[in-house]
Amino acid sequence: MLLRIAGLTARRPRLLLWLTALAVAAMAVVGVGAFGKLSGGGFLDPDAESTQARTVIDERFGGDTNFVLLVDGVGTPAADARGREITEGLKSDDTVANVVSYWDQGGQGLVSEDGDQALVLAHVKGGDKEEGDNAKALIDAYAGDRDGVQVRAGGDAAVGDDVSSQVSKDLAVAESIAVPLTLILLVIAFGSFVAALLPLVIGLIAIMGTFAELYVLGSVTDVSIFSVNLTTALGLGLGIDYGLLLVSRFREQLAHGDDIPEAIRRTVTTAGRTIAFSAATVIAALAALLLFPPFFLRSFAYAGIGVVAIAAVSSLIVVPSLLAVLGHRVNRGRVPGAKTVRSADSRLWGRIAGTVMRRPALTALPVLAVLLLAASPLLGVTFGTPDERVLPEDAGSRQVSAAVERGFPSNDESALQLVSTGAVDTPALDSYARALAGLEGVARVDTSAGSWAGGQRSEPGPAAAALGRPDAQRLTVISGLEAKSQAAQDLVREVRAVPPPAGTEVLVGGVDARLVDSRDSIGERLPYAIGWIAVTTFALLFLFTGSVVQPLRALVLNAVSLLAAMGAMVWVFQDGHLSGLLGFTEQPMDTAMTVLMFCIAFGLSMDYEVFLTSRIKELHDAGKAPVEAVTQGLARTGRIVTMAAGLLAVSFFAFTTSEVSFIQMFGLGSGLAILIDAVAVRGVLVPAAMRLLGRSAWYAPKGLRRLHDRVGLSEAPQEERMPAGV
Repeated sequence: MLLRIAGLTARRPRLLLWLTALAVAAMAVVGVGAFGKLSGGGFLDPDAESTQARTVIDERFGGDTNFVLLVDGVGTPAADARGREITEGLKSDDTVANVVSYWDQGGQGLVSEDGDQALVLAHVKGGDKEEGDNAKALIDAYAGDRDGVQVRAGGDAAVGDDVSSQVSKDLAVAESIAVPLTLILLVIAFGSFVAALLPLVIGLIAIMGTFAELYVLGSVTDVSIFSVNLTTALGLGLGIDYGLLLVSRFREQLAHGDDIPEAIRRTVTTAGRTIAFSAATVIAALAALLLFPPFFLRSFAYAGIGVVAIAAVSSLIVVPSLLAVLGHRVNRGRVPGAKTVRSADSRLWGRIAGTVMRRPALTALPVLAVLLLAASPLLGVTFGTPDERVLPEDAGSRQVSAAVERGFPSNDESALQLVSTGAVDTPALDSYARALAGLEGVARVDTSAGSWAGGQRSEPGPAAAALGRPDAQRLTVISGLEAKSQAAQDLVREVRAVPPPAGTEVLVGGVDARLVDSRDSIGERLPYAIGWIAVTTFALLFLFTGSVVQPLRALVLNAVSLLAAMGAMVWVFQDGHLSGLLGFTEQPMDTAMTVLMFCIAFGLSMDYEVFLTSRIKELHDAGKAPVEAVTQGLARTGRIVTMAAGLLAVSFFAFTTSEVSFIQMFGLGSGLAILIDAVAVRGVLVPAAMRLLGRSAWYAPKGLRRLHDRVGLSEAPQEERMPAGV
C-alpha cells in the first residue's frame, strides 16, 4: 500500500495537489458552520439519576432555577422600575419558566441582608445548546448598566454562557500565539522557510477537515464547543509531528544521494509507515473516550479521531506530492547562518544514548525518582465538576454567585432536589419527609404539604403549592453542609438509601447529586477505558515490533510519565501552587478533564514511542547489535522527537493564557506530559530499559512470531528486511 502511495505521489503530484486543494476548499465551506452546531455543557451522564430528576422536574414542574438576575440599588425608584420590567419581561418570554421575583407578592425572601440587592429567579428552557442560546439572549436583553441601575446575570445558564464566550476569546488568543511562534521555531529547526511551511499545510488541512466533520456530527448529535480547542491544538501539533518526520527523512535521503523518486519511496515506506502506526495508536487511545456517557468527553473523541486520521492521510499523500514537486527546492528560503541539511545523527543524543547504555541503572534511577516524586500529589487527589470558580473573579456570573452566597442566607441553590415519578398521598409524603429530615446534616425538608425541621412539621407557605402535582411530588432537602464537600456527597447517598413512598420511585438531583453521579459514571467506566487502551496498544505495538516485551515496556514507561504529569497538575490546580501566576482559583480536579488529559497524553506519548522504536527496529532488523541499534536509533530520532514534542507543547501551552481554569489545566498538563515523555522517557528511560532487557527486548513466543511474520508490519520495506533475532 505505501509503495503504491509513494509511486502515485511521485508520478502524479500536481493532480493530487489540485484534488487536495478542492477538497480543502469544500471542507472550509462546510467547516465554517461548525461553530453554530456545537453546544456548551455536556458534563453530565444523560442516564444518571440526577439527570433524570432534572428531566422530570423540567417536564412536570417547569424546571429548577438556573438563571439569576441580581439587581443593585433596591428601594430606589429606578431600581424598582427596572426590577418590575425584568420580572414582567421574563414572565412573557416563552424561553423561560418558573419566574420568581422580589417584585412579586411573597418575594421578600429574595432581598439581601443589607437590603441593597434583590433577585429575579427563572428557569431557562432547552437542552445544552438551546439553553445556552436562550441564556445569551436574556443576558443581552436584561443585564448591564441602564438608567443608573446595574443588573448582573448568574446561575448555571449564565455560567455556561460566560465559559463558552471566554473559551472562544481564549482560542483566538492561543492561536495568535501558537501559530507565529510555531512557524518561527519550524524555520529555526529546518533552516529553510519552504521546508518549515510544509508541516503547517498538514495542520491546516487537518483542522479544516475536522471542522467539517464536527459540522456533520453536530447536525445529528450533541457535540461540545470545547472540542474546537483539541482540534486546533492537535491538528497543528500532529501536522508538525508528521511533517517533521517526512521532510527530515526526505532531506536525509537526498543527502545520501538518492534521486527524488527514490527519496520519496524511501520516505513513504519508512517514515510513512511510522506515521500510520503512530496515528493508529493515538486513535486507539482517543477512542476510549467513547466509552464515557457525557457528550463532553465523547466530543473530544469525535474531534481527536478525526483530526488524527485526516492529519495522517494528508501527510502520506500531500507532503510526498509537495516534495515531488519541490525536490531539492525544499531547502530554499535558507535562514542566514543555518544549515538546511543536517547530518542524520545528532551528536548530543548520540552521547546521551551512549552514556545511558553504559550505565543504565545509574542514569535511569534518578530520573525515575524525580518522576515518582512529581506523581506523589496524586495520593491526595480529589475530584469535582466545573462550576463558576473555573471563571476569573471578575466574570459577571461568578460575581453573582459570590454575592448570593454572601448576602442571601436563605439561598437554597445547593439543596437536593427530589422528585417522585408518580402520585404520593399526603400521609406517605409526610412520613417520607420526616425520615429525610431526621438524617444528620439535614436542616429542613420542604414539600407541598409543609416543611419538616427538627422533627416538627410547619404549615405550607405560599410557594408550597408549586411543589405538588397529581402525578408527581417535589421535595427540597436543605442542609448546612458545604456544597460539593465529602459530607454533602455522603448525604446524597444517605438520602437515596431512604425507602421512597410505596408504589413510586424518587429521583435525587441537585448540585451534589450531579457531582456524585458524574464521579460514579466516569469511575465505573474508567477500568474499561484503561483496559481498551492497554489491549489496543499492546496489539498495535506487537504488530509493529514483533515483540511482546516492547509493548509491556512501553505501557509501563508511559504510565510513569503520565502519573508524573497528572501529579504536577494536582500540585498546581488542586493545591493552588502557581494560582497567582496563572490567575485561577484552586479547587478539586475536574473529573472529565482529567480523564481527557490522560487519554490525550497517553496517545501522544505513544506517538513518540513509535517514532523512536521504528528507527531502533529498522536498525535491529538490519542486523545491528542491540546496543548499537538503540544508540543509533536515539541519535537519529532524538532531534526529531524533541523538536516535534517542543513544537506540539507550544500548541498546548498556549492554552495556559485562557481565563478558564480547566482549559489552563488541559493545556499545561498535556504540554508537560509531552515534554516529560520526549525528554525523560524517550531520552533516558527507554534506552536504559532496552539496555537492561538486551536481546530479550525483542522476544516473542514462536506462535506469535509466526503470526507476526504473516500479518505484522516492519519499519523497513519488505525487500530490505532481515530476520530478527531474539
